[in-house]
Amino acid sequence: MSGISTHILDTTAGRPAAGVGVALLRLDDGGAWQTLATKETDSDGRCRQMLPDGVALLAGEYRVRFETAAYYEAHALTGLYPFVEITFTVREGEEHLHIPLLLTANGYTTYRGS
Repeated sequence: MSGISTHILDTTAGRPAAGVGVALLRLDDGGAWQTLATKETDSDGRCRQMLPDGVALLAGEYRVRFETAAYYEAHALTGLYPFVEITFTVREGEEHLHIPLLLTANGYTTYRGS
């Protein structure tokens, strides 16, 4: 599969974080961030394809923004981070990137997934 995917695991609860708003942005040639897509994580905490149909994965700088405040509120948590943004580089020739988020109310981590 070509494109960008993501998933969120709520490591405190030990389950996927479903229903979290996620946006994919790309830095354009003028230095402005352009929104390519907005999605919501599924029941497994995943967005299996962030790029819209017909949009190619191009080399450049991208950002995934996770809207975590609503997730915390829905689970009666007070979160430190109202959103999490992960900025990453797509290099020429790369076909797919998976950007996971491991989340707690007071911390998060990420890595390059497969």
